[in-house]
Amino acid sequence: MQVTNLRLKNFRNYADLTLALSSGINIFLGANAQGKTNILEAICYASLGRSHRTHQDSDLIRFSEPAGILQLAFSRRDVPNRIDIELPRKGRRKLLLNGQSIRPKDLVGSLNTVLFSPEDLFLIKGAPAGRRHFLDSEISQASPAYYHELLTYNRLLQQRNTLLKRIREHHATPALLASWDPQLAASAAKITKKRQEAVKKLHMLANLMQRKISGSKENLSLTYEIHGLEEVTENLEAWYNKRIEERHELDILRGVTSVGPHRDDLAMAVNGIDLRAYGSQGQQRTGALALKLAELEFLRSETGEYPILLLDDVMSELDASRREALLAFLQREHIQTVITATDAAYFPRDDFGTVYHVENGNVTKK
Repeated sequence: MQVTNLRLKNFRNYADLTLALSSGINIFLGANAQGKTNILEAICYASLGRSHRTHQDSDLIRFSEPAGILQLAFSRRDVPNRIDIELPRKGRRKLLLNGQSIRPKDLVGSLNTVLFSPEDLFLIKGAPAGRRHFLDSEISQASPAYYHELLTYNRLLQQRNTLLKRIREHHATPALLASWDPQLAASAAKITKKRQEAVKKLHMLANLMQRKISGSKENLSLTYEIHGLEEVTENLEAWYNKRIEERHELDILRGVTSVGPHRDDLAMAVNGIDLRAYGSQGQQRTGALALKLAELEFLRSETGEYPILLLDDVMSELDASRREALLAFLQREHIQTVITATDAAYFPRDDFGTVYHVENGNVTKK
């Protein structure tokens, strides 16, 4: 998979940018707040249909302009493709894949990307929601069916929570939960099973990466933790049905659903020690890097191609040994990578990749 061309018109601080990317490593150098991250954001948006920096599409449109345009050409299994996105300040956005109008949920999986930003270094010690998002984003790109099921589950969860609040306020009867609980349990079981399968693969891949980065000194293990499950069960749907029913009173009192994959977590341990609670900063950063590299390998195993790797100013956050391990991996595997950085000294030599200079929304190739 490879991005060949990118055009941005009235997108963030770019009035009109046309950019051809090399098939290898693309390095965007410049001071902060010049527009480097905006390029990564555009590629990420074309991949997932949303920004990793804002929930408001209007934030992506250049100041005082009525609309922004994002056009991206890429190849998948050597077949050329094109994504066109129009972001109006008023009204709905328009999404086109190869000239055909598509829904946002149909965009996911067309162009696969892995983004690694400084915030991801807190993936391990941060809240469980970040780790769930990591899993969901990864699996969704490899499996459109999972993404659709995730949308279904979130819709059911929202509707059940609304009903719980109405029951708590005596505007509805608890008997109405009987129509929602089985649907939620069935969807929850599908989501959990797919996450469990993905974590099994990630466990092997992440441990391999951890050993490479740490010089074979550390073993990383990943385990999927189902909230409230004390014993292994083969029939998750039946367990969810029973557990949801048992917690009716508590759910009504709180007005939220307390059982389901939206409460689960990804457990990580290095040499048997809980990395989330007791890992050193160095171990946690190595673990975060290992997870991201494992994500690349996971998507390759599922789709047959490496995704596009987007590295947003992480070179300054990694020490020399982790930087060297990361850059050596990228060169060895020939992964198309887009890197933003403030200092060329982070890279081993002048010809390491294709270098672009970014200044105030202007991009020049070195």
